[in-house]
Order: sequence, then structure tokens, then C-alpha cells
Amino acid sequence: MPRLRQVTKVEAHPAAQQIYAMLFGAREPTTEPGTATGTPGNWWTVFAGVPDVFDHAVAGFQLYRSSRRKLDPALRELAQTRAGWARGSQFVFSQHCKAARSAGLSEVKIAAVPHWQVADCYSLLERAVLAYTDALVYDGGRTADGIFAVLKAHLSDEEILELTYVTALYDMHAAMSRALKLEYDDVPERIVEVAAPAASQDVMAMVDTKKE
Repeated sequence: MPRLRQVTKVEAHPAAQQIYAMLFGAREPTTEPGTATGTPGNWWTVFAGVPDVFDHAVAGFQLYRSSRRKLDPALRELAQTRAGWARGSQFVFSQHCKAARSAGLSEVKIAAVPHWQVADCYSLLERAVLAYTDALVYDGGRTADGIFAVLKAHLSDEEILELTYVTALYDMHAAMSRALKLEYDDVPERIVEVAAPAASQDVMAMVDTKKE
């Protein structure tokens, strides 16, 4: 279950109610979850807890998909998919594999996103986009001049700004999805102690043969 309260249909503000109707039809999403894409749909019901945050997020989706954008949607989705993988969000990664397919990326390129560094299916620009995504997600924006030089050689300043904004936006969405246990990121913590046969046994003490 998500870590925050879900907002029912009757409680939701008008903009959220419109989206609830589109995604869930006549169902109450907090008790009968599920969308046409297979997700539970609780991103929407949790974000509706703060109406202006909900509206701001939805406006962000509309912004990056607007026909006014200069950036090639295939490059945008390549970066968003990699951001989901790099941040460890199954929700963002899974949803943007689908969006990448709709934007025209081949199955080979989508499948290679996790190991792009050793894949030979990408163009020089696509590799630069993937490297830039890793710089944004893994390195907090610290980007080598060589990566940026390739972006500048192939993209306008406006396209690079759009790429930066949308990729950073989806790094945020991936982190929030994990933190709040939304959608496909509602998974148990896997980094836990695994009990040994003898509960008090300290393996490192067993191999430490040095005597004082």
C-alpha cells in the first residue's frame, strides 16, 4: 500500500475527478484500483491529496508532451527510461519503456537501456543523451565536457534545456515513487539482514585468525 492516504473520488478536486473518470471510469479507485495500462493507479490518488501539487504535476506532463517542444520525443523517452532505471524506479522505467515504443524507439534500443554502455545499437547522439542522463541522476548534474560537446554538436540550446528539464523532472518522479511506495515501486526493501543458521554467528570473527 502507498505510504500516504489516497483521496477518494468524492473528495477529489475537480481536475482530479476528471482524470479519475478517464482512468477509472465509474469505479472508486481507492477500493477498486487498476488502469488500462495495468498500473494500480495510486500515483493519482495519492498526489490528489494536495490539489495544487496534483495540478502542477499534471501540467508538467502536458508541458513535456506539448507540440511546442523542440526535442525529438524518442530522445526524451530514451532519457526518461534511463532515468527510471538509474534511479531504481520500476514504475518510471516500465511506463517509459512503453512510451519509448510509442515514440518510435526499437525493441533492441529499449531492451539495451540498462546496459547502454556496452550496446552498439545507439547513435553517437543517443549515447550522449544516455551519458547525460547518468550524469544528472548518478552524479547530481556533474557532466563531463566531452558529453556536453556532443549534445551541443547535435542539439540546439533549447533542445538541451528541454532534455535537462524533463530528465531531471523524471528523476524526481522516480525518487518520489520509491519514497511513497507508489504503483510498481510498492515493493519490500531487499537490503535486509539474512539470518544465519546460528543466529549469533559472526562470519568475520570466524575468519579472523589473528591473535592478539
